[in-house]
Amino acid sequence: MRIAKILALSLLFITTAIGATAQNGTMTPYSSYGYGILGDHATSAQRAMGGVGYAMNSGRQINVMNPASYAAIDTLTFLFDMGIDLTAIWQNETLSDGKRLSERNFGGGLDYVTMQFPLGRRMGASVGLVPYSSVGYSFGSEIDNGIDSRQGSGSINELYVGVSGNPFKGFYVGANISYMFGNIINDTYAIANAGYSTLYQKQLEVRDYHLNFGAQYGVGFGNGDRLTLGLTYSPAKTLLGNARMVYYDTQQDTKPEVTDEHKLRGNYSLPETWGAGINYNFGRKLMVEFDYTYQPWSKVKFRGFDGESISHNYANRSKYALGMQFTPNFRGGYFKRVQYRLGAYYNNDYLLIRGNQLREYGVTAGFGFPVPTFKTIVNLGFEWKHRQANPNPLIKENYFNVTIGINFNEMWFRQSKIY
Repeated sequence: MRIAKILALSLLFITTAIGATAQNGTMTPYSSYGYGILGDHATSAQRAMGGVGYAMNSGRQINVMNPASYAAIDTLTFLFDMGIDLTAIWQNETLSDGKRLSERNFGGGLDYVTMQFPLGRRMGASVGLVPYSSVGYSFGSEIDNGIDSRQGSGSINELYVGVSGNPFKGFYVGANISYMFGNIINDTYAIANAGYSTLYQKQLEVRDYHLNFGAQYGVGFGNGDRLTLGLTYSPAKTLLGNARMVYYDTQQDTKPEVTDEHKLRGNYSLPETWGAGINYNFGRKLMVEFDYTYQPWSKVKFRGFDGESISHNYANRSKYALGMQFTPNFRGGYFKRVQYRLGAYYNNDYLLIRGNQLREYGVTAGFGFPVPTFKTIVNLGFEWKHRQANPNPLIKENYFNVTIGINFNEMWFRQSKIY
C-alpha cells in the first residue's frame, strides 16, 4: 500500500510539475547570453538564508542542494515543498553620449516543486522539478531605416530523482540523477520603416541527463549543539540536443529557412560544480551556515551559429553565502515557534561580456510560520539584489524578490491503532 501510494503521488506530481515549467519570471538583458541566468536549487526557506544548504541536514525540510540530506527524514514522514517567486526589477543604463535610460519590470512564477519520503530506517528519497537556468528579456534600438528588436524566453529544467543513505552514525551520502529538458529561444527582429520585417530565431533544445553527488558528516556535542560539514560534486558533461537558426522574411511568401543546424554533442557543455558548506546548530534555537560554490565555466564549449558574432565568453563562477535561522522556543507560544531567517551572498557569475564579468550581491530575510495543529510551515522570504558587470557596469539592476513556499510535513505512513 505504501509503495502504491508513493508511485501514484509521484506520477501525479511529475505530470503537474512538467505542466508548470512554462512559468518563468526572468526579465534581464543579461539572460540573452549563454544559457541565461543560473538557478541554485534552493527552496524558499534556504533563499531567505542567503541560499545556503550544502551542510544542512534536517528531517523537516527538503534540501535538493545536497542529496545526502534525504536520509535524515523520519521513517513515518512525508514532505512536500513548493515555492513561487515574485520579482520587481529596476534597470539603469548610461549610454556613450551620457544619456541615462531607466526601466522597471515585474514578474514571477513557479520556482520549484519537490517531495521527499523514507525508504527505510537509514534511507530516504526525493523527487522534484527545479530550474537549471532561465531566459527572459525584451529590448531594442534604432538602426538605419528601422528598429532592431531582441526578445528571448525559455528555460532549462531538471526533473530529478535522488536517493540517500546513512551507513553509519553522523555520515550521509546521496546522489541525484536529473533529466534536463527545455528550450531557449532568442529572437532578433529587423523592423523597417517601410513596414516589413525579418526575423532570425536561435533555438536551443536540450534533452539530457545530469548527475549530482553529495556527502555530509555531523558531530553532536553534549550540550545539544551539532557541527555538520557538507560537500557536493557534479561532473562536467557535454550536452545532448539540437540547435538551429531559422530565418523568416515577411516580404516573401516562402517557408522559414533553416540557415544553420547542428547537434549539441561536442559543441555545448556544462562545467563541473563543487559545493562545500559548514553548518553549526546551537541546540534547536540557532543555526548558522557558510557555503562556497565553484564552477570552472572558462572550460565549457558554446559554439554559437554560423556567421554569428560572439561578444561574450565565460568566466569561472564562485559564490559565497552566509545564512542563519533563529527559533526562540520550538515548544513555546506561536511567535516563539516562528523561524526567523537572515542571509547574504556575493556571486562572481559565469558571464564575461566584452571583458566585463557579471557580478551580484544580495541580502535576504524571511520567516517560517507554523500552521497550528499541523507540522506544515509557510515560508515567506524577501531578497534585495544588485547585479552589474565589472569593471564597466553596462546595465545596473536592482531586484526585490518575494518568495512564498509551503512545506507540508505529514505523518502519512502512520498505522491506525486497533482496539
